[in-house]
Amino acid sequence: MSVHVKYRIGKSRVFQGLTILLSVACVVPLLFILVYIIQAGITKINWHFLTNLPKPVGESGGGIANALLGSIIIIALASVIAIPFGILCGIYLSENKKSKLAYWSRLCVDILQGVPSIVIGIVAYFWLVKPTGSFSALSGSVALAIMMLPIVVRSTEETLLLLPDSLKEAAYALGMPFHRVILKVILPCGISGILSGVMLSIARITGETAPLLFTAFGNPYLSTNILKPMQSLPLLIFNYATSPYNDWHDLAWGASCILLIWVLTLNIITKLITRKWKVQL
Repeated sequence: MSVHVKYRIGKSRVFQGLTILLSVACVVPLLFILVYIIQAGITKINWHFLTNLPKPVGESGGGIANALLGSIIIIALASVIAIPFGILCGIYLSENKKSKLAYWSRLCVDILQGVPSIVIGIVAYFWLVKPTGSFSALSGSVALAIMMLPIVVRSTEETLLLLPDSLKEAAYALGMPFHRVILKVILPCGISGILSGVMLSIARITGETAPLLFTAFGNPYLSTNILKPMQSLPLLIFNYATSPYNDWHDLAWGASCILLIWVLTLNIITKLITRKWKVQL
């Protein structure tokens, strides 16, 4: 074996070892965080914890039912606002690749994706909370919907761009109008990729706290009125973790474990959907 070949093999092994080392360095902190949160929070989770309201200071026990319900309502409302609009924008960008409006729209979406969440919270505060004179779950959902939009738009656009043009050409050859081609042919063919983007956007906003501090604000009671303040898991964790009471710290750890499991589940579902979509293509 020549010296040159030995050198190339040695260099390849060095880079391979460096890649493995950096991969482990990225995974180990994540594993430590997961194990620590699960160990601290899993023992606090039980049926009473999930179905009861928080107790006043000085009383032991209590639960996070108001935060669980509030998170579900706020995220569901944000999804109703962002998903249809984001999919429509993604369809427009994929169908009008070279127009000026599409170029500037794509640029705005990319910029919006990099805007800090706390800035979006402040904007939602001045748009909705201050004019109405009240914090509300609706304003929190609007803030989260703004954060969801870039992910939904870009995932929809990239998915539809990967579909072959022959699908549209065949549909047009059969005499189908444009809207039926999109609804009956293009969207069903790209539904898995679009769904993966939707799930990823939901996972992205599930743990956001900063926008909700300026909008939903929190509520110690069980509330379903979207025009009033509403509690959520990130807000409960923030408020209880910074409190001086050990009972509230226990609730914060339990809520953190629930939120972690929620986000992990959404990300796993996203990976499964994406894998299925790649196999189909």
